[in-house]
Amino acid sequence: MPSPLPEQPGLVIRDPFRYSTATLVVPPLLARCLGCFDGRQDEGDLRATLVRVAGRVSVGEAAKNLVKALREAGFLEDERFAELRAARLEEIAASPERPPAHAGGSYPAEPAPLTEVLRGYFGEAPPDGAAARSSAPVLAIAAPHVSPFGGSATYARAYGALPVDPAARDKVFVILGTSHYGEPDRYGLTRKPFATPFGKARTEVALVDALVREAPGAVTLEDPCHFVEHAIEFQVVFLQYLFGPAVRILPVLCGAFAGGPQTGRRPEANDQVARFAGALGELAARQGDRLSFVLGVDFAHVGRRYGDELSARANVGPLAAVAARDRARAERIGAGDAAGFWELVMEGGDDDLKWCGTSPIYTFLRALPEARGRLLGYDQWNIDEASVVSFGAMSFPEKERA
Repeated sequence: MPSPLPEQPGLVIRDPFRYSTATLVVPPLLARCLGCFDGRQDEGDLRATLVRVAGRVSVGEAAKNLVKALREAGFLEDERFAELRAARLEEIAASPERPPAHAGGSYPAEPAPLTEVLRGYFGEAPPDGAAARSSAPVLAIAAPHVSPFGGSATYARAYGALPVDPAARDKVFVILGTSHYGEPDRYGLTRKPFATPFGKARTEVALVDALVREAPGAVTLEDPCHFVEHAIEFQVVFLQYLFGPAVRILPVLCGAFAGGPQTGRRPEANDQVARFAGALGELAARQGDRLSFVLGVDFAHVGRRYGDELSARANVGPLAAVAARDRARAERIGAGDAAGFWELVMEGGDDDLKWCGTSPIYTFLRALPEARGRLLGYDQWNIDEASVVSFGAMSFPEKERA
């Protein structure tokens, strides 16, 4: 992504899987040469490209330094990267739990400060009834997966819809989260419990095994993705805050739809997507009110960070039109209208809004077509000075199931 540091312009490169823990900032001139690292060109081609973009011939040392920096960081597909990846995969396989990947950054790493911060978030939500804890049964909620400090009031609105009934502690929360790194048209599962500063949330292995058995080819055990993904981790933290450390979960990472809205085809035209939605729906029917669903989803991504020329400001100018389009999609979601929601996503191929919650939302609507809900709150957040993420809180009451 573009460097956020004015004193260090260029491209920031990091490994989201954390096979490598290095972070590099590649200066603008050298960034123009990264296309040479395609497996077909050699260092001679790199030097020639650097001569062309730099306008001088004495570039040999710069080319060597670029290759060395990328190699040592583990950013080239070579023996160094293979060693780093193998070591990390071995570490993941041996771990008895999925550790908190974002504690200490996106939220406090100690239980007492974390409790205090979350208590403050729930105090931020406006007293309009949306954030008041209810005793009414709830089939599902949709909450953001943006950093909690960026979407704190919206998180509180979503989780405020969950009932205070002690029976809720016996629920299994099926967390459908956006998969930012997993296989497209696949659903990533794990059998490992989720650890946070609050303790360990128990993954319901029997339900994981049921989906593996009933949706062959559609699911994959994606521990490497789960170990770095934030879309589910943030939901676990909020659930533990409300229902205790030992809350029971079924964590599911929903891969992007490979064809995308550009194809004009509905996602279930892919057999894997259709098979998983069917298996999840059948699982929900068998389990009944034992299951509650949590969708960890953000909406639009607009601005420089996301490849747009626009310098985006939350709720200002063009972002007001984004809000109107987001709300139109949320209306279709609340109506249980999967087809209508997908039609809105297909407008313009979604190239301008770039919703990253489409896959979990659509999967939920197909698996539980009887679900009906409403938008409890909507907001936009400047993740940096020129880029905006939008998100909302939704509730799907149990009593409105057909």
